[in-house]
Amino acid sequence: MVKKTTFSPAVRPGTVVEFMHGDQPQLAWVLEEASGKLRLLTINKREMKLPTARLLPWHGPSLSADLSRQDIQNTLNEHQAVRGEILAGLDVMELWELAQGEMEAAPLSWFADLLWEEASPDQLAALGCAMLQAKTHFKFRPPNFEIWSAEKVALKMQQKAEEKAREAVTSAGLTLLQNLWSAYSQGRTPQIPVMAPELSASLEQILRHKIAESLDDTESKIWTAISKGLPDQPHLALLLSQSWGIIPRHHNYHLDEADFAWGNSWSELFSNEINVLKDHFTNQAAASECDEFISIDAITTRDIDDAFRIEKSESGYTLSIALARPDIHWEFGSPLDRAVMYRATSLYLPEGTSHMMPEQLGTGLYSLIAGETRPVMIADFSLDNEGRLLSVTPRTAWITVKDNITYENADAAIENGTDDSLVLAHQLAEKLIKHRIASGACVIRKPEPIVTVSGEGAQSSVEISLKEPSPRSELVISEFMVLANSGLALWAKEHDVPLLHRTQDIALPQESAGIFTEPAAILRTVKLLLPPTLETNPKRHAALGVPAYAPITSPLRRYTDFINMAQVCTYLSDGTPRLDKETLNQLAIHLRMRIQAVSAVQRFRPRYWKLVYLAKQRKQFQSAVLVEETGPMATLAMPHLQVNVRAPKKMLGDKLYPGQRFQVNFSRIDPLTNEIRLGEALEE
Repeated sequence: MVKKTTFSPAVRPGTVVEFMHGDQPQLAWVLEEASGKLRLLTINKREMKLPTARLLPWHGPSLSADLSRQDIQNTLNEHQAVRGEILAGLDVMELWELAQGEMEAAPLSWFADLLWEEASPDQLAALGCAMLQAKTHFKFRPPNFEIWSAEKVALKMQQKAEEKAREAVTSAGLTLLQNLWSAYSQGRTPQIPVMAPELSASLEQILRHKIAESLDDTESKIWTAISKGLPDQPHLALLLSQSWGIIPRHHNYHLDEADFAWGNSWSELFSNEINVLKDHFTNQAAASECDEFISIDAITTRDIDDAFRIEKSESGYTLSIALARPDIHWEFGSPLDRAVMYRATSLYLPEGTSHMMPEQLGTGLYSLIAGETRPVMIADFSLDNEGRLLSVTPRTAWITVKDNITYENADAAIENGTDDSLVLAHQLAEKLIKHRIASGACVIRKPEPIVTVSGEGAQSSVEISLKEPSPRSELVISEFMVLANSGLALWAKEHDVPLLHRTQDIALPQESAGIFTEPAAILRTVKLLLPPTLETNPKRHAALGVPAYAPITSPLRRYTDFINMAQVCTYLSDGTPRLDKETLNQLAIHLRMRIQAVSAVQRFRPRYWKLVYLAKQRKQFQSAVLVEETGPMATLAMPHLQVNVRAPKKMLGDKLYPGQRFQVNFSRIDPLTNEIRLGEALEE
């Protein structure tokens, strides 16, 4: 119901009126009125013209129009004081409780009748001002006041509280960020202003979300406001947070951007699901079918997901590759599965390792640890005497790995001929790589720097050493894994089992095939390649020299391999793969995005630490080799660090050629912005 509005008599000279100025009512005296237009003298002693329609729907009293300016001013001041006293004694919330539910809207006089028998002009004006201020309960639509419902009032109150909180955060943030930036710029400890704990927590959250590039709309507006006037500095939020001390120096912001939880504490949320898997494992464990498999890994490897055994007959080779089966008791679609899928891949960084799987499973229950019985999928490969693939037969089993051998020990055994099985494996691996190169494979071999970080935060120190190569044992594992992934891809194609394939179906020139070790040749060859694509159609992988390639050999480390393992094993047990091709295509879209995000951490973080290492000795000369000279810039490679740097050609001399060697140092290195500038270059 809407109360009918009654209008007051027309104003005349000598009438006290009010009008809205900005967001506040202002008192004024009518000096003249003509054809709906007024000339007013405001309480601030200012003359102005105003249409009558702009007046608030309460006015009076009407006094003599012949008063002097001083008398007018005194009159306005007196009424302002009286109205202020009345306003202070009003409880508009009580008035709203009386009115809400009774009326939808009403004029001011109706509300005044609830409080007074006959309201004076000052009482009406005071009540009008009070209701204008109560924006959470009333809406002024001249000449009436709408009465908000209880539900709308609750929403308005919430919005008001949120706005008040935002204003408080913005105000505190402006002061805090200015102090933090000033301290950072001057290299001193900041003086943190005193603030309520909730304000501190809100500002910390905004900074962390900005580092992760995950601000919501509200946070984004606050960040824009509180960072106003600060430099447009890359990683500003990170630098401010470090100045504040809420995150340490060398913080891995790539993890934040990828939303990847470091360590293993994330798995605590899924302890019940993990315990159920452990129970299933214990209840369904079968006797070991074979104890002749061996694995070859780095000495630090804990997530062991492949092992092999090999035999030789007159007709050729029989190679059996056993792969870990974390899918055997897995509940796909469960909260744990969604968390593992979101992690997408394990990360191996200089500061440590963070596994895709909960460590209880990935480095424990399903890892192919020597002496422990484990569920596996075994792929039996039959090859002729020249190493050409004849057949692939996958099957499931439980096995006990005989030995976990390091690359170094396996390499020594092959070189010295002390292990017939390893010698045979190396013999086959040499034939496999020969066939791949004949099929166009591009094999890159380069030094592998080992970046070691000790300590944390400002106490972190970096050391870099070159890994001692184990060429024979590394060849065995690399070729056996390529064989497993390509061989099972062909088997799946033959049996209509959809898998996730890595494809690189491009034409490469004949000179791109071979083994490349020189930096210039490596760069020239890599520029011919395109990144592989994740898809469900089996196609050629040009750089590997295989007709199809479906990653399956690292199910403990990569979700793509985990999915492919489940596809093969459900087909072997049920005759039907777990997912059809259309469903797998939808999954591939999501996985591509997550793999790209998480892989960025693996790509950029080691380089960060390499630049930290170089920055501490930037004036020391490093060995470098020219790998490319195009346009005004040249590219130098530092093979011992696997870092490239671009420099103006004029710094290097007049006669340049690929392979030319220099000693270089640097004028500036900023690991955070990935900036590296050459200082000097002396030809060797």
